Amino acid sequence: MAPLDELTRAALAEELWKAECMATPVSPLTDRYAGLEQDDSYGIQAEVARIRAGLGHRVVGKKVGLTSPAMQEMAGVREPDFGQLFDVMEATDGDELDLDTLIAPKVEPEIAFVLGKRLEGPQVAPRQVLAAIDFIAPALEIVDSRIADWRIRWHDTVADNGSSARFVLGDRAFSPHGVDFEALMVMVERNGHPVARGCMGDVLGSPLRSVGWLVHKLSTHGIALEAGDVVLPGSPCRAVDADSDDVFRADFGALGSVTLGFVRRGTQQSDERKPQ
Repeated sequence: MAPLDELTRAALAEELWKAECMATPVSPLTDRYAGLEQDDSYGIQAEVARIRAGLGHRVVGKKVGLTSPAMQEMAGVREPDFGQLFDVMEATDGDELDLDTLIAPKVEPEIAFVLGKRLEGPQVAPRQVLAAIDFIAPALEIVDSRIADWRIRWHDTVADNGSSARFVLGDRAFSPHGVDFEALMVMVERNGHPVARGCMGDVLGSPLRSVGWLVHKLSTHGIALEAGDVVLPGSPCRAVDADSDDVFRADFGALGSVTLGFVRRGTQQSDERKPQ
């Protein structure tokens, strides 16, 4: 199959954005376009980002997805992907998200990196990543597929901005220096009960390596990570379904914790709505 033309990419981007705005999923793109190429998928993602930019949404960072064996198994893939983080996607530690603005959200624990220096280029070592980090914080990413029933293949989730929906950082910042990222553990609780546990070493061997992968991948698109960017390097464990009145807490031990709740408020969606 030949690469999609610009009009088709733009139409699919509009479809995905409308699905997000109306919290109404669409059928998998890969069912309709069996020969989707990587450039097609990232091209659709870029078109959605342009729609957001036109609405005043500002890119504040990047997320890496499908980095751990658990998440790759869940999605049936063997390669990571990346997506954009926008200012309107960020929640505050302890917030409650309205489930009626989402479709089928799942929660992932991550350790967030906030950069103090620019990172770019095809080859970036973990030590260079470490040197560029201003601070780290416990984080949760809320993923939510605009593809019906999470029937995603790799190209679907890439086009759909890495299935990203919201993110929240803990309210305390920590120095990255002296942290053993390969051994860092996280425990996730839902309503006070443990539901997931993971080691950050399962994120491509180290979340620092995940960021290195991201910088390399972005370089092929002519993009760099900038000072101030938030980077979510991936989750070490399977995403956990969220339902009404659920409260999630990710505990990173000495690096603190972060909490997020879910409620139903019956919020009306619109084509220009902003996520909470």
